[in-house]
Amino acid sequence: MTNVVALRRDPDFRRYLAARVISVAGSRVTLVALPILVYQLTGSAAWSAAMAAAETLPYLLFGLFAGVLADRLDRRGLMVAADLLNAALLVSIPVTWALGGLTVEHVVVAGFLSQTLFVVFDAANFGALPTLVGKDRTTSAYATVSGMTTVVEMVVPPLATLAVTLLSPAPMLTVDVLSYAISALLLRAIVRPLSAPDRAGRPRSLADIRTDVRGGLTFLWRHPTVRTLTLVGATHSAAGGAWVAMLLPWADRSLGVPPSGDPRLAVLTSCWGVGALLAAKLVPTLSRRLGPARLALRALPASLLCGLLVVFSSHWLLGAVAAVAWGTAYTTVVINAITFRQQVTPDELQGRVNTTARMLSYGLGQPLGATLAGVVAVAASPSAGLAAAVGVLAVGVVLAWCSPLRAEARPERIYSTVS
Repeated sequence: MTNVVALRRDPDFRRYLAARVISVAGSRVTLVALPILVYQLTGSAAWSAAMAAAETLPYLLFGLFAGVLADRLDRRGLMVAADLLNAALLVSIPVTWALGGLTVEHVVVAGFLSQTLFVVFDAANFGALPTLVGKDRTTSAYATVSGMTTVVEMVVPPLATLAVTLLSPAPMLTVDVLSYAISALLLRAIVRPLSAPDRAGRPRSLADIRTDVRGGLTFLWRHPTVRTLTLVGATHSAAGGAWVAMLLPWADRSLGVPPSGDPRLAVLTSCWGVGALLAAKLVPTLSRRLGPARLALRALPASLLCGLLVVFSSHWLLGAVAAVAWGTAYTTVVINAITFRQQVTPDELQGRVNTTARMLSYGLGQPLGATLAGVVAVAASPSAGLAAAVGVLAVGVVLAWCSPLRAEARPERIYSTVS
């Protein structure tokens, strides 16, 4: 299909876009419901941290293998299978809750397995859209998907939080169950392929897997800017993991906003969504003007400063403003790193390089940040837990300013870096 046909008139792209928007909406409901469910079952900051860690560990454990599979196997098959299995897994929570046998262990294990399936889906999804629309329409397609999913991520969490004040979080997970099923049907209905016809086929031995993994790791390590952004991203993600783990305890104990029955919680849970939307609007312009390296060197200290503002907030309105600012700076760092990595990575390495990078940040940094924050929160307070993870972010800022990013940030290199 040629460029003359607008993306919105492309039926296959419309199916893909609908699948992503519906799936993201369902996942946002689960992202709100599961932590609240765990906190209601236990009232424990430690269990909240365990839930956050369980949802991020799968990338650390399975990211490399998922990247190999995504670069070799049929992407559509992997994505559809992951969606259907996720639907079957998550429906066990409302069913068990209705039967009166739901435990916190069940919820945490289900969260871990659900995110394991997401790792497989995400690895395949990295290359699915460029294959579907073609390289000449990839930028427009990504912009469309990113814009719509960002709006969903901003709107759904406060609505889901308000719904939790009226209903138990457990039955709300049926929304995500339905979203996975619908997503699978829409992806299955796409006519054009989501993978190149010359797939290498499944790895036949451990040697094949090791060779494929080595190829992704080699590219990532030998590219100085990608390497630095990825390693610093792991320290940055520690602060993000702490935020996910400590949001409810912090709101409850530091700001006086209880985990249920208070509409102010809907405002607080939507703050990073608002920040992400602002970042999505700002990053393209900032990246063109500054270049990826200089933008990283400026956004990282901004994220650190905003994190400190959150830590020292004692009123819910000030906390909300600080959280929006932190969400903006944090997401700017993330989008900048991911976009640059996708621009410079060869097509045949997209799955491996991107899952490896996300494994180090989302799979390593976030669970370590969540665990650190949980341990400190038990010993002191949720604000202290957030402060500990912000300290890890401060180490990343120092490392970034002592890295090859400073050379890449020279004005004369900006054009060549982004072009």
